[in-house]
Amino acid sequence: MKRPMGFWLISLAVFLVLLYLLRAVLLPFVAGMAAAYFLDPLADRMERRGFSRSWATAVITVGFFALAGLMVALLIPLIQSQVMAFAGRLPDYIDSLSARLKPMLETVLAVVPQDDLDRLRESAEGYAGTALQWAIKVMAEILTGGVAFLSLLSLLFITPIVTFYLLRDWDKMVTKIDSWLPRAHAATIREQVRAIDGTLAGFVRGQGLVCVILAVFYALGLTLVGLDIGIVVGVLTGIATVIPYLGGIAGMAVGVGLAVAQFSSWTPVAMVLAVHLVGQVLEGNVLTPLLVGDRIRLHPVWIPFALLAGGALFGFVGVFLAVPVAAVIGVLARFALARYLASPLYQGGPPPSKPS
Repeated sequence: MKRPMGFWLISLAVFLVLLYLLRAVLLPFVAGMAAAYFLDPLADRMERRGFSRSWATAVITVGFFALAGLMVALLIPLIQSQVMAFAGRLPDYIDSLSARLKPMLETVLAVVPQDDLDRLRESAEGYAGTALQWAIKVMAEILTGGVAFLSLLSLLFITPIVTFYLLRDWDKMVTKIDSWLPRAHAATIREQVRAIDGTLAGFVRGQGLVCVILAVFYALGLTLVGLDIGIVVGVLTGIATVIPYLGGIAGMAVGVGLAVAQFSSWTPVAMVLAVHLVGQVLEGNVLTPLLVGDRIRLHPVWIPFALLAGGALFGFVGVFLAVPVAAVIGVLARFALARYLASPLYQGGPPPSKPS
């Protein structure tokens, strides 16, 4: 028993190390695998209706990415016009924000003693060099960000190819991997894989619908309120809700911050805040319970931990995969706990025999 367990532990450790070392090139492959997983039921349905697997895969892949490209093409002119208009008004926004903050700054300066102001000025001058060095470093990273540019290109060109081949061979790969399972434990492994599949399928499809609905809601709501780049902020906020908690909070912070800079009164700012609060209430109390439910079965504390751990280890890919991976770990952990609770290690050995 010890040898198989050692083999699997060593294999898992090697896999995790390779995954960490190759994290910079994972994005297009992870995206292609996610798309293939999402589209596989449609390919199976077309195959049952008489289409060959290759033909069904080609039609689905071309249709999926053509639809995605069409949506991007329709949104780009709107986003571009809003961004250009926002850039043209940015100096006015800065002046308005400065005028609004100036009385508050003067009040603070009137209260703070002169000695404290002098020390504050000296500290600011001391940190100026550090800030300048940091800014130069950031600019250098932007200018030498070839890796990020190549990642974007690979996402655009490699992802459709990965999706096509994985979708075409999905059933073959599942059958082949099933044939490699240790026969004594094959039924147990299949049961856990089915549980993982049900968890991931429900989460991916449900969360995808939640993101689309919220993107439309935020874009319409912020545009009607009058936020200059309401479509941009709304769409990005809707997409960001794939990251629980952090996505919605970040979108609200951006929207309210832009509203404070744009509007001269607090009423529109409150309306922007209200749009975000209504969206979060809609997400937490209607959309997520209805479309996603409790499929991931994770305690709320584990979700931010998974997001932070995934981001620290694998960057954007880690954040993107944090919740699904945590859901998979949760399925396996519950299975291991059930086995432990049914084992002699928990139940205890047989009761000691009475002396004759």
